[in-house]
Amino acid sequence: MSSVETADRTRVYPVIGLEVHAQLLTRSKLFCPCPSGVGAEANRDTCPTCLGFPGTLPVLNREAVTLAMRLAIAAGAQIHRDSRFSRKNYFYPDLPKGYQITQYDRPIATGGGIEIDTPAGPRTIRLTRIHLEEDAGKSLHDTPFSDVPETVTLVDWNRAGVPLCEIVSEPEIRTAEEAASYLTELRRLLRFAGVSDADMEKGNLRCDANVSVRASETGAYGTRVEIKNLNSIRFVAKAIEHEIERQEETLRRGEPVVLETRLWDERAGRTVSMRGKEEAQDYRYFPEPDLGALRIDDAWLAEAASGLPELPRARRSRFGSPFDRHPTRRSARDTTPRAPGSRNRPSPSGEPRTSSGDTWPNQPR
Repeated sequence: MSSVETADRTRVYPVIGLEVHAQLLTRSKLFCPCPSGVGAEANRDTCPTCLGFPGTLPVLNREAVTLAMRLAIAAGAQIHRDSRFSRKNYFYPDLPKGYQITQYDRPIATGGGIEIDTPAGPRTIRLTRIHLEEDAGKSLHDTPFSDVPETVTLVDWNRAGVPLCEIVSEPEIRTAEEAASYLTELRRLLRFAGVSDADMEKGNLRCDANVSVRASETGAYGTRVEIKNLNSIRFVAKAIEHEIERQEETLRRGEPVVLETRLWDERAGRTVSMRGKEEAQDYRYFPEPDLGALRIDDAWLAEAASGLPELPRARRSRFGSPFDRHPTRRSARDTTPRAPGSRNRPSPSGEPRTSSGDTWPNQPR
């Protein structure tokens, strides 16, 4: 596919949408009792279920669903009482099953938004959807072992099956600065709500940016390019700025913008082509046959809502001085408290949760 813009344009208008993956604050994985923490010896936190052995069956982690609902409530999204899981089929070495269990056409929540501060005042970036899915493993291209050749890639499957919440925005972001502001507010919301540690340096908050340009603010969308696995807010802003400039220069040369996935090369300060962009049909989605419908009743919804503290923007508004004409300065320093559920706080009883929550019987403490 190619872009509809031509080379004689003197200005382009960026269109940006973000897909954010947040690792949920559960003690165990999404479909098995393996620990979901970080820092363990490679491939230790695995079992036949998360490695996709024949004959194993997934069991949904109830606490992960509760946290996803808590995020949806905090973002003002509509929670669907009946949602479904699907299989997303693709091959990659760090995906042991050869498919990912995710939510496709019936996610747990849709709508809602994240309010950001802009020079023109507050603006809400609408959300398309919030859905649950399992994480993949991790490919180690820079091997830490001296006896392993540099041409060999190792795989650590500890992360395979860890619960994620994917938050997809509408393509309403217009600048790299707005993207950074959106991510900052979303990260703060995830932490306040006790849904995720949202630490990009540790990899439990990752962002993919979809960037395109068009000839006018109301013109047809151009061809989008996805920039994968950005692991800091600063890198997100720099990658978006570069990609806008790259697409603008491409069009000025009279060349089409190619639909593709790119990576951010921090050392070179540019994005580099990774592969052609897949479309939904390439993944051959179909309903997950080993999981039934996810049905949410009033009691479960009330349980999720009861865990929410006062949200960050409401607290900022309550504590902010009416004489302060620079509200964005108040939000620059993120003094986020850890809400109930954070890894840095014990449970009220000091004991692991029961199997009705996010752990299973006979799981090591």
